[in-house]
Amino acid sequence: MIHRFNHLPGSPALFQDAPTLSIDVGGTAFAYRELGPRAGVPVILLNHLAAQLDNFDPRIVDGLAATRRVIAFDNRGIGASGGKTPSTISGMARDAIAFVRALGFEEVDLFGFSLGGFVAQEIVLTEPKLVRKLILAGTGPAGGQGIDKVTPLTIVDMIKGALTFRDPKYYLFFTRTPNGRRAANAFLQRLKERRNNRDKAVSLSAFGAQLKAIKAYGLQAPQDLSTIRIPTLVANGDQDRMVPSSNTYDLAGRIPGAHLVIYPDAGHGGVFQNYADFVPKALSFLEAEALPQGGHAAENVRLVSSRTATDILRK
Repeated sequence: MIHRFNHLPGSPALFQDAPTLSIDVGGTAFAYRELGPRAGVPVILLNHLAAQLDNFDPRIVDGLAATRRVIAFDNRGIGASGGKTPSTISGMARDAIAFVRALGFEEVDLFGFSLGGFVAQEIVLTEPKLVRKLILAGTGPAGGQGIDKVTPLTIVDMIKGALTFRDPKYYLFFTRTPNGRRAANAFLQRLKERRNNRDKAVSLSAFGAQLKAIKAYGLQAPQDLSTIRIPTLVANGDQDRMVPSSNTYDLAGRIPGAHLVIYPDAGHGGVFQNYADFVPKALSFLEAEALPQGGHAAENVRLVSSRTATDILRK
């Protein structure tokens, strides 16, 4: 059964105005918001550590929703969703699959950012027929370099944020260059655009479960990503501190035919910093029947084929 919270009449034009919905998933209420045309394969958004519905970048959601049905949701135990947050990536993936099934979808596109990218990979590996296309941003593979170090890095920047009266994402997601600082401030302001009916904060217990899952994911054996046979777009900044950018190259090199976008002078939130370039690329990827291998570099962006990415990583 689907319920509406804070129903707004008509179809919202912006993510900041989208009503919060709820659907029963095996006896647990999952909160979500949706935007865009009802027709076509929906894009399911999977978000980062300690993120709830209000932490999805509205510029990316609104941009994608211009032509695509976009659904953002709180996984189990996050924000307004009920239940207890799993402490494994596989558990989070099972819950995400159950959510998609509860909505009645037989095929979806996935856009996973950071932790959401770990979950997205797990979904594709366990339920390959469910996913048509895959976008992975600011993320890496199981056992990837530095992923098991996310907890200490996050805690240090949370303390730095508390001491400087800044959101930790100011430090975690962006470079310390003038461009990075400007992008950080702009991004954090965008997250405040929704004034009413905001989501619940992520609880400490849910945050702890996510950190435990990330550490285990970083320590586990690598998965066989060559079995991912769907179109995949991989994106990141060239200076990601949370999930080191080498993991992005690794993903692109191990997923057959993957396309890679690397933004210079950008960190973990490279797609947020460069949303004006990223959204058209993502829409073109999602709407294309098939993409050719590789591509040409756009201004200020390196777009390379999976083979080139592998060569770069080896150097």
